[in-house]
Amino acid sequence: MTFGNYTDYYKKDLISSEERKEFNTLNVGPTHPATHGVFQNVMLMDGEFIVETEQTIGYIHRAFEKIAERRPFYQITPLTDRLNYCSAPLNNMGWHMTVEKLLGIETPKRVDYLRIVVMELARISDHLICNSVIGVDSGALTGFTYLFQDREFIYEIFEEICGSRLTTNMGRIGGFERNFSEKAWDKIKYFLKKYPSKLQEFENLLARNRIFMDRTINVGSFPADRALAYGFTGPNLRACGVDYDVRVMNPYCSYEEFDFIVPIGQNGDTYDRFMVRQEEMRQSLSIIQQAIDKLDLLEDKDTYFAKDPRFVLPPKEKVYNNMEALIWHFKIVMGETDIPVGEVYHSIEAANGELGFYLVSDGGRTPSRLHFRRPSFIYYQAYPEMVTGSMLSDAVLTMSSMNVIAGELDA
Repeated sequence: MTFGNYTDYYKKDLISSEERKEFNTLNVGPTHPATHGVFQNVMLMDGEFIVETEQTIGYIHRAFEKIAERRPFYQITPLTDRLNYCSAPLNNMGWHMTVEKLLGIETPKRVDYLRIVVMELARISDHLICNSVIGVDSGALTGFTYLFQDREFIYEIFEEICGSRLTTNMGRIGGFERNFSEKAWDKIKYFLKKYPSKLQEFENLLARNRIFMDRTINVGSFPADRALAYGFTGPNLRACGVDYDVRVMNPYCSYEEFDFIVPIGQNGDTYDRFMVRQEEMRQSLSIIQQAIDKLDLLEDKDTYFAKDPRFVLPPKEKVYNNMEALIWHFKIVMGETDIPVGEVYHSIEAANGELGFYLVSDGGRTPSRLHFRRPSFIYYQAYPEMVTGSMLSDAVLTMSSMNVIAGELDA
């Protein structure tokens, strides 16, 4: 029986009860290294072929949404770090923009451009991890170890900007906690200069490699109509041929001023997901360079926050020497500033797709209700349909190419 017939056979539910007795149950996870996270797949196997699979999540459930409803708005930012921890600054910026939308805060152009620089660096970091892991799961470790030098360099940039690396807690409601240092800009410009050639070299290792192509082309294919039915967004949706990007469809943070291409695939398979992320990294490099050019044209070189005293922390030198500044610092950090009554939803194009925050305020000092729209949680539901009838080795690659992050499954 051919592979294609196996897929049709299992998906049409033609298996008799007698045949089922011959099948084996295999646990992939919750501690299996192939899952790249703490979640489990219980697979019914016919030899090397997957008859059916059921996901089990909840192993690291943190109840972040309920915790956030008991915390002041400023203290919620560290919770967002733990969603997609491969690109934490994107989560931070999305949350800050949601609160700003509720408060009616309009950020200066310089803040928008600084945020875009950080968000696109985080996108590159995330895609870099995903694509290098796809290489590892297809048997090519070299690209993974090679590119992680660049991931480390991005973390050094984050550290220079905010003092943190992985879980960044970067920025503030209304902007940033401080201006970018000259050392940070030097690192960013060095990265823009060096990374394109490294990225191309990595792609040369895999994109036309016969083993890699055999392991990824037509593996984990998913049609566009089914992807839309499940609510796919991000690279997984664009790999299916659907041209949807939140930065274009619903621009935020001045993205409408930037010129970039939204890459799409055709087959929605592992190879297309890999190539879409490769091109998105190139587009992110272009966006960062455009943001730097726009920053150079601004007369104001010092602004890094909105002029709103309700949530913008006063400078430390004033806090140490001025009683009024000390009082406002205390009120903001301890959440003693009331929030207007309202209901808002704001989404950004995170590395995995549309990351949204649905915020309801009853006028108190903490959210009345808060919901995170985590892209991984939504598209992981399609995993059984994507791998039924495929081989176990292909199921591992499919999961890698979807970039399922455990922190986004269990919020």
